[in-house]
Amino acid sequence: MVRDIGLDVQPPTKECADPSCPFHGTLPVRGQVLSGKVVSDKMDRTVVVQRAFVKKIAKYERYEKRKTKVHAHNPPCIAAKAGDNVIIAECRPLSKTKSYVVVEVAK
Repeated sequence: MVRDIGLDVQPPTKECADPSCPFHGTLPVRGQVLSGKVVSDKMDRTVVVQRAFVKKIAKYERYEKRKTKVHAHNPPCIAAKAGDNVIIAECRPLSKTKSYVVVEVAK
C-alpha cells in the first residue's frame, strides 16, 4: 500500500520495508521541495544531490552561478543512481547530515 505524501509526484512501483520511506514507511515530509542531480550513490541508502542556482550580487547588479551538495535518504523502492535527476523533499533529521528524502527520479 502506498501512502499519499501530499506532493505532486509519481509514487514508486516497487514495494519496500524501509521505515524511513515516505511512501511505505512512517516518515512525514514537509518544507522545501528541491531538485538536483545525483553525484554520488556510494553510501548505504544515501545519495549526494548537487543543486545549481544563481545568486544576485547587489553591488554589481549581476548574477553568479553557485552550487551546493545536499545529502538525501534514498529508499530501496526508488533506488536513485549517480547521474539521475531527482526531486527531494525536506523531512525530519535522519542523521547528522540527512534532512531530505528522495521522492521521485525525474524524467
